[in-house]
Amino acid sequence: MGEHPVPAGPLAVRWLAHELDPVQAGALTRAHIIVENAGTAPWRDLKVSYHWLDDRGNPIVWDGIRNEVSAAPGERVERDVRVRGPIPPGLYRLAFDLVDEHRFWLAELGNHTPELEVEVAPRDASAARLFAPPDAESDAPRIGATHAEGYAAVGGSLELRRRPVGLEPYAPGGGRNPAFAHPLVCPSLLPPLEPNDEVAGLPAWRPEGDEPWVYDARIKLRLQSDRRRA
Repeated sequence: MGEHPVPAGPLAVRWLAHELDPVQAGALTRAHIIVENAGTAPWRDLKVSYHWLDDRGNPIVWDGIRNEVSAAPGERVERDVRVRGPIPPGLYRLAFDLVDEHRFWLAELGNHTPELEVEVAPRDASAARLFAPPDAESDAPRIGATHAEGYAAVGGSLELRRRPVGLEPYAPGGGRNPAFAHPLVCPSLLPPLEPNDEVAGLPAWRPEGDEPWVYDARIKLRLQSDRRRA
């Protein structure tokens, strides 16, 4: 990458190189960066992070994953940086920056933020597994399309002849609910996710970690009998 202005002062960064592995929506990937502490103060509390922006520079994901970095004044460091792709797939701009948590981003102090134009691909859903009774009928095309948007865990509503206690929140009706407060019952999960809960005798996944998930009542799972998994 070319030369760029570097402000004078205690906290300044010179970006020397950056490379990015292919990016899938919602999935983790890797960037490799080389930076130099061009300021007069050591980096003790700084972290490398990033923003995902649209083509006009508007933030889509502002707070990227934090990655540790430390350097003395004048020191150059190389780091592999964890990056999670935005949702949904499409064309984005990726801007790297350093952050002093709860205080400021270095861009706010006049530092340069290198940007890359990135084509984010659909997430590979080929290994997705539906955890449901064998006689269940699922909306496989909609589930696959939702995984491809970037979601590692996909849950939906349940159609049953009788609704046992505990399954009331999963009645059909409505659409996506990003604030759904219950586990995903009979979910479709990408590896390495596995069910970690149970609701009314059915396998369930309670959101944990930072993998993207979604509950969409338009995705309907039809249970052919009241027989549930032990």
